[in-house]
Order: sequence, then structure tokens, then C-alpha cells
Amino acid sequence: MKKIWIYQADRFFTQPELQQAQERLKSFIAEWTAHGSQLAGTAEIKHNLFVVLTVDESLAQATGCSIDKSVHLLKQLEADLQIDLFNRMLIAYRDAEGNIQLVSRDVFDALYKEGEIDENTIVFNNLIQSADELSSKWEVPLKDSWHASVFKK
Repeated sequence: MKKIWIYQADRFFTQPELQQAQERLKSFIAEWTAHGSQLAGTAEIKHNLFVVLTVDESLAQATGCSIDKSVHLLKQLEADLQIDLFNRMLIAYRDAEGNIQLVSRDVFDALYKEGEIDENTIVFNNLIQSADELSSKWEVPLKDSWHASVFKK
């Protein structure tokens, strides 16, 4: 199974930031280990907003220490780029034109109550845990995500 972690930024990466972050992630993945064993990992930035780390755990298991190393790298990126990758108070969704919007939970709640966002609005479920879910459960209608239990009309 391929384990996945998704970190949503508090704003979109600029092109220079994207290049810098991708270089750092590539270097990290090349050296990412767990108890001395190389992890079969990947790292990418999707939609200039989401850092997605993946480890093929059928080859080597990610450990607490290896996960801590990835968090340390992300914290370094945050400091270097003045970007927040651990703000869980922001919601990413696709607007009626299909563009990704990023708003606070309060704004999202207000848009939902006003009808700008409804149960069919596509939201990003960053809680998925396997790479298999990325294609089928990451971008889903609000009614099919954890968002439905939090946001009510």
C-alpha cells in the first residue's frame, strides 16, 4: 500500500517558490530513510497549493522518525518561503468555474449558508491516507466528504 500525506498551503506557491520547494522535496526524497532503509517515496506539489508525500510501504514502512523528518523539512520550507503548510482552518474547494478557491472555515460556512457553495461543490479531502484514494476520494462533492458533518445549513 502507498501511504499518503497531504499538506495544504495557506496560499498558492509562486513560480519561484514552486521551483525551490520542488528541488528541496526532490533532494529530501532521495535521502528519505526509515531505520537505515531507503523509503520508496515521492513528493509533488499539486495545483500550486498541496504538498503530497507518498511512501510505498510494501517496500519499506514509514516510521515515526521518518515521518518526523518529513515534517521537519516542511517546517523548513515554511520558514524559508513564509508559507504555512499546517493551517487546518482553511478550506480548499472548486468554484462554479472549476477554479480552486482557498478560504477560512468561517467564510466557507457563510458561503454554504448563502447557497454559493452546496452539497455538490467539489472540496479537497486532505485526510485521505492512501495513494489509491487520491484519484477517487481527494476531490469529492461536499456531501461525500468530512465537510458534510461540519458544515450545515
